Parts: sequence; C-alpha cells; structure tokens
Amino acid sequence: MDLNIKSGTGKGTRFLQFAGFVIIMLVPSCFMFPPVNNEEEPPMHFETNPEGRGPALEIEFLRGRAHYFPLMAVWVEDTENKFIQTLYVARSIATGVFGHGDASTGKWMPGEIRRPAALPFWAHRRGIMADDGLYIPSPENPVADAYTGATPTGSFILNTRLDDPAGSPFYIYFELNQSWDWNGYWTNNKFPGDMEYRSSAQPALVYRVLVDPAETDKEYIMEPAGRSHHSGETGELFDDLHTLTTALEIAEAIVVRVRQQ
Repeated sequence: MDLNIKSGTGKGTRFLQFAGFVIIMLVPSCFMFPPVNNEEEPPMHFETNPEGRGPALEIEFLRGRAHYFPLMAVWVEDTENKFIQTLYVARSIATGVFGHGDASTGKWMPGEIRRPAALPFWAHRRGIMADDGLYIPSPENPVADAYTGATPTGSFILNTRLDDPAGSPFYIYFELNQSWDWNGYWTNNKFPGDMEYRSSAQPALVYRVLVDPAETDKEYIMEPAGRSHHSGETGELFDDLHTLTTALEIAEAIVVRVRQQ
C-alpha cells in the first residue's frame, strides 16, 4: 500500500514542551500508569456527526494500563486505501489550539501549538496542507466541529456515522499517540535536536479493521497495523512494532460495531 506523503516542520512553544518532558521524565512510572480496573469505571459516551446519512457505528475503546491522556483520531478509507472521512479527532489537533498551549501570562492558557508528530498518519492521509506546509489542521483551517471532541480521560464509546451511505466494506483506522513515553529503543537522545520527536517519543500507533456495513450482529476487533513516522515528517506506515512497548498498552481493546438504523 502506498503511504508516502511529504510534510514540513512547524514552530511552537518548544521550551514549554521540553520543560513538560523533563517533568514527565521525573514522575515515577507507577504514578503515570496506575492499575486499571475497567469494570469499576463506566465508559464515557459521546457522539460525532449525528447528521450523517451513512452507516451508524459504535466504537468502544477500553483503556489499557499505560493510558495517560493520549491524542486520537478515527477515520474511514475504502478498500483501495482512499481516504473517505474523519469520524473523530481530538479537538486540540482539530483546531491547532491546546488548552495548555500558552504560559506567557504566568499561567497556562489556551494557545496555538503545531504538533506534526502527534497523529501524522491521519493527517497525511487526510491530505490537506496548511499554510505552514504541515498536514495537521490549523486555527485558520480547522476540522469541522461535527467530527471533533474532547480527549477522553479513560474508556469510552463513540457513536458516529459516515456522511454518506456505504454499500460495500470499508476500513476503519484508529491512530493514537501519547507524549513522552520513552522506552529502551525510543530514547530521549535518539534524534538530537528533533523537538517534534522529543514531544512524542514512541511514535503514534495505528490500528485498522475491515468493516462490512451489512453485518450488524458482528464485533470487529481492531488490530495494530503499524506505527507512524517518529516526528511526523511523512505519511508512511512502518511495521517495526517490536520497538514499541507501553504504546501497545495504551488500549486494552478497540471494538467496532455496526448499529442497526
């Protein structure tokens, strides 16, 4: 499958990102990743694209032991690997504005940050270049509100719809990325001077499953398909998942169901 698309580099509040990295590195892993008891934590329910005319989908995400506020994107492609539409993307990425993006006043305030390493596979597959040469949305050209939402803090169930009817199978993709989750391979000095990599560490992980909209009594279990470029420079998908550790434990399971309409 052809997954190569060019990208660029952006400039954000790099000192603040690096300072955040230092703080995270000093926090013990047992604090970052507390034991998970999904049976006692009811999943958050939310909805995107309620006005869509296509198949109704339920996407259930069960958080894993390494879950710590990852950014996520969910989208659809046809069987020829052509991008169809976004189903959900974290609002911070969708708008280019992060809730803790500006500390110039002495306290954290919303501010613009460009993070090409956050969800690069989704961004490149979407194929819309911003004025700064990056493929991630900007405040001037955000993703429509119908497809965005807050970043879930734990397990969740997303109810969503395709824009248009679909009579044949399609792929659902799910990309997630968790900042500063270093391991023995993706170390903090692996790419000296690459600040986009420093804010990402282990690259974004991409899940995929083929869904038949006619089968409403089936559960589709999403499986890892690869990982994204470590700093978001390209839209390639890499298969060296043996280099990932805790990134594979952000999600315990991701299940897709087609709902009867």
